[in-house]
Amino acid sequence: MTRLFNEPAAFADEMIEGFVAANSRWVRRVPGGVVRSSGTPQGQVAVVIGGGSGHYPAFGGLVGRGLAAGAAMGNLFASPSAQQVYSVAKAAENGGGVLLTFGNYAGDVLNFAQAQERLLAEGIQCQTVLVTDDISSAAVEEKQKRRGIAGDLTVFKAAGAAAEAGMTLDEVVDVATRANEATRSFGVAFSGCTLPGAAEPLFTVPAGRMAVGLGIHGEPGIDETDVPTADGLAELFVTSLLAELPDGVDEVDGHRAAVVLNGLGSVKYEELFVVYRRIAQLLTERGVVVVEPDVGELVTSFDMAGASLTLFWLDDELERLWTAPADTPAYRKGALEALAPAEAAGEAAAETEAAIAEASPESQQTARAVVAALEAAAAVIDREADELGRIDSIAGDGDHGIGMQRGIRAAVAAAVHAVELGGGAGTVLEQAGDAWADKAGGTSGALWGVILRSIAAELGDDAAGSRDSVARGVTSASDAVMRFGKASVGDKTMVDALVPFAETLRSEIDGGAGLADGWVAAAAAARTAADGTATLLPKMGRARPHAEKSLGTPDAGAHSLALIADAVAQTLTNSKKEEQHG
Repeated sequence: MTRLFNEPAAFADEMIEGFVAANSRWVRRVPGGVVRSSGTPQGQVAVVIGGGSGHYPAFGGLVGRGLAAGAAMGNLFASPSAQQVYSVAKAAENGGGVLLTFGNYAGDVLNFAQAQERLLAEGIQCQTVLVTDDISSAAVEEKQKRRGIAGDLTVFKAAGAAAEAGMTLDEVVDVATRANEATRSFGVAFSGCTLPGAAEPLFTVPAGRMAVGLGIHGEPGIDETDVPTADGLAELFVTSLLAELPDGVDEVDGHRAAVVLNGLGSVKYEELFVVYRRIAQLLTERGVVVVEPDVGELVTSFDMAGASLTLFWLDDELERLWTAPADTPAYRKGALEALAPAEAAGEAAAETEAAIAEASPESQQTARAVVAALEAAAAVIDREADELGRIDSIAGDGDHGIGMQRGIRAAVAAAVHAVELGGGAGTVLEQAGDAWADKAGGTSGALWGVILRSIAAELGDDAAGSRDSVARGVTSASDAVMRFGKASVGDKTMVDALVPFAETLRSEIDGGAGLADGWVAAAAAARTAADGTATLLPKMGRARPHAEKSLGTPDAGAHSLALIADAVAQTLTNSKKEEQHG
């Protein structure tokens, strides 16, 4: 379990602060993560990696010459926000364009895509390569749906070495794409990991049993078996990976492969070496030529007891890139001369305070009601955070409660500040949405940012928020979330509660109901729909590979939306009563 922490919600920020203080030779902090302390050389492609915290040495520990130019570092097991990715990419880019590369998880895809759009809009060349190496997470026919696990390292290393060699952005993208296609991984776990402040691990495995096919976010395995001997585990790893060869590898005999035996957090190096002993024997017996293997903790999952094996099938160019020198805090090959730290002044992506538009007194009054609603939402999320984490851990990564807390607290703080500066309802909601998306990260952070900004656009700053403008805003939010998140009703996501909420509110308002009464009815519809997700199988996100495990448990995102809808309904009802008795 995780024993050393202060405030759980602040753990990632404090960890990054300490990491930078201990590794200033290689990295410096920028808003959203870290970049090389020496800077990216003029004209060199900036390979920007990233993901949630809790995977050290991924992702910050892989920033340095010959590997990544920067890493966007999100909250525990949660994607960095679009703002964080953009900020790191802007700080790392130096005229050669940006390659964004990361594991294929829904929140990362959403947030990195938003950052890419922003970079492209500013005229910065930017492309993306997803890592999809985990053979357990989808069939080979749907390998584009696979998640990225320890194969992150092989793709990042090949891309970083290609950039260091002076290749163009298109050439680096080609290398990263080929490296991903040539990489396969398979993992197991003997126990789950425990997030800071949590009383229980995200999943448990009975004594003497082993979860097979795990992810790196505390997701449970897709199967379970007896714990084998070290040799037995080696045979399971090798047999599983040799059963699926990438295109172009028709015969393993004589083919070269880089091998990564990765510890997930609690398995000792000595144990890994015992397992690797047999892996090396088995690969040699099959005629595989092993090239510069790595054994150790490379892409972890907090304190999870587990391991994974990665095979990276090499051609001449990929072998040169795999064996090329690298110098980072946690991963080094060969030798590179030391460089002096670059000047850090004038970061283009530094955080700036958003402007407050002029607002009418009526809109300012609505803005104060918005703050009251957000504060009520924050109170219920604080109360239910542990339960939200428990629900999310059934088939996901258990970070939903912490992520919602970080997001709603940031939203409240931003809203209060905007109201103090005279902001109207539209501006207050917009800034609250931006703060939520930035501080929460992950899928839920991105989607709640979309929700608040969509409602903000309908309310504006010129008039009091009417029941019709609120209903239009919620409908717009529902449409935007489905468009942005690519989910539909029935996929077991937030959408299952949001759509009936929006439809019921619109119907009630059209039928003549006041905002408070209409919202109460809509909140009841959202609650019924959220509870109903317990019978659904997830078709999106990290829970998808563990669909059967989630049966009987509602979707965490739908449940939290219903909680917030109920809290706001109570606030509106209380306000209505005060007006009637005023």
